[in-house]
Amino acid sequence: MDLGIAGKWALVCGASKGLGFGSAKALVEDGVNVVINARTDAALQEAAAQLRAVATQWSGTTGRKAPEVLAVACDITTEAGRAAVFSVPGGPGKDYDIVVTNAGGPPPGDFRNWDRDAWLKAVDANMLTPIELIKATVDGMAARGFGRIVNITSSAVKAPIDILGLSNGARSGLTGFVAGVARSGIAAKGVTINNLLPGKFDTDRLKTTFAANAGKSGKTVDEVRKAQEAMVPAKRFGTPAEFGAICAFLCSQHAGYMTGQNILADGGAYPGTF
Repeated sequence: MDLGIAGKWALVCGASKGLGFGSAKALVEDGVNVVINARTDAALQEAAAQLRAVATQWSGTTGRKAPEVLAVACDITTEAGRAAVFSVPGGPGKDYDIVVTNAGGPPPGDFRNWDRDAWLKAVDANMLTPIELIKATVDGMAARGFGRIVNITSSAVKAPIDILGLSNGARSGLTGFVAGVARSGIAAKGVTINNLLPGKFDTDRLKTTFAANAGKSGKTVDEVRKAQEAMVPAKRFGTPAEFGAICAFLCSQHAGYMTGQNILADGGAYPGTF
């Protein structure tokens, strides 16, 4: 399916690996120019090289100009980081057509041990930073008549996990904000804002969790992995590539009638009807 967004500009945060990289790759595969962001420069440059190879392949297949891939290593949760992605040479400034927000989740733990600073850090990264990116770009999108914003949040928004209280709280705050702003005047101007809620996907973060669980339980990492896979109705974990495909569709011309939604991608793990 042609998504109808070739030549547009996208900002994809946390794109050096995992779900962010999968989302950036899916967009480049459809001819979208991307500015990718992450904190670690070496990993980001490696991701950029892979994406440029994808861009060249797309160009060879379509006969069209290869999409641009620009990399900005910075902390997107800071004002300086956001200024960097809005001023990268050769980029669109603040005139992004697509914004994919994505920040690493806060650490797990017992809420009794979290002080005010821990809460502020979680809210800043997983609620306020996406809001700042939306605020900086949404009016320009509306003026041009097209915009897609996708916030990568978590399945924990739908089914909270007790040890992920920092994430539950901050991401739920973002969800409430999006529910209102997505239905405001921008909806009639071709701008959509949706949240994409991943369950268990085969990423480095999940592998780190396996290792931690193995250390506590005395089981091997492989045993922990198999036990968690068995809990997913699909009997497997998702891949960054299929997550990216969902994200790219939400960014497409075809998804213009979907806004303010929470799209759950979890292999059927959430057991509810609604």
